[in-house]
Amino acid sequence: MARIVALRTHDVRFPTSLTLDGSDAMNPDPDYSAAYVRVLTDAADGHEGHGFVFTIGRGNDVQVAALRALESHLTGRDVDGTLADLGGLWRELVHDSQLRWLGPEKGIMHMAVGAVVNALWDLRAKREGKPLWLLLSSLTPEQIVDLVDFRYLTDALTRDEALAILRGAERGRAEREATLLREGYPAYSTTPGWLGYDDDKLRRLCAQAVDEGFGRIKLKVGADLADDIRRLTIARQTCGPGFPIAVDANQRWDVDEAIAWIAALGEFDLAWVEEPTSPDDVLGHAAIAKAIAPVPVATGEHIANRVVFKQFLQAGALQILQLDATRVAGVNENIAILLLAAKFGVPVCPHAGGVGLCEAVQHLAMFDFVAVSGTAENRTIEFVDHLHEHFVTPVDVRAGRYHAPKATGAGTEMHRSSIVDYSHG
Repeated sequence: MARIVALRTHDVRFPTSLTLDGSDAMNPDPDYSAAYVRVLTDAADGHEGHGFVFTIGRGNDVQVAALRALESHLTGRDVDGTLADLGGLWRELVHDSQLRWLGPEKGIMHMAVGAVVNALWDLRAKREGKPLWLLLSSLTPEQIVDLVDFRYLTDALTRDEALAILRGAERGRAEREATLLREGYPAYSTTPGWLGYDDDKLRRLCAQAVDEGFGRIKLKVGADLADDIRRLTIARQTCGPGFPIAVDANQRWDVDEAIAWIAALGEFDLAWVEEPTSPDDVLGHAAIAKAIAPVPVATGEHIANRVVFKQFLQAGALQILQLDATRVAGVNENIAILLLAAKFGVPVCPHAGGVGLCEAVQHLAMFDFVAVSGTAENRTIEFVDHLHEHFVTPVDVRAGRYHAPKATGAGTEMHRSSIVDYSHG
């Protein structure tokens, strides 16, 4: 009987602040980082499970310490039994009363649970010989809902309602899987949009994104209105009239300031406005959404858990849901969020970029298409062309589309050489 024998953690940091990759109105000098975890077993197959929490530099060591706090929960466990009941394992980790006190169910400890859960899904997918999106899509509706914790959700989504959504999507699964493998999944590019880039680089990267077939781009805004108008003018002139351009304020504004600022950008026909204010402010987002309609509000990369997502959806506070692969407690909680989005009829356009987020979140979007929402209409995955070379199975983005990974696992395994070369301290 194979057992889990250890969790190995690594503080991995990339010096992206040197080139201002990732720079925005709230985060002017990020160093893209991963609090990285490997789940080791004594199984003869030699497979490891890999997961991480994305951070932007300082504090990555604190996140690593949170990962280490979970080792005693995993070591000694039977591998097969653990992987067969990842819903039960999720509940055990999230509901540990002493660790839960540090949230509850949000923040550093919750994200650490997510990294371990994601690593276990990576391990399961490797052992079953499938990419994660295909593994999840092959589960029955009953198996999928068993992964979800419906506590605090039943006023918006019950287990029976979730089952009905999944059973309704069973019809056509095979056809959608074939479509995905043949055509890929729509992507949009944030590569041109970092706030620290000069105008020439912005112009060049906008033209490149259009030439490469991306269906929309996104620009960072919110630090200076005159600069935003100038940069959006360049982007609009380069991309042409009618080309979708989204903007992202990265939580910079108060509610009234957001409404006024967005009104001042009205001439640019914005595709959406992302994170206009605090990610915890449900009512503030609702007020902004009402005031700026029909321009959609997009948010989610910093929403702490499924409960807050539920409130955003109930309040009509977002029109584009941007789940993140490492902000909440892993695959299981993201399945709950996908089901909530399907219940409320809100499109999911995942947050990516960072380091490894594109590799990880594509599996969730593709699972959503095949087995949950059953559609890619009005949906697109963020793409940023940074740091993919550090992953064993980097994303395959061509002609503005993510092409479905065929390699086994969750896409979260980093090259050992990259872990060594960019380990901090």
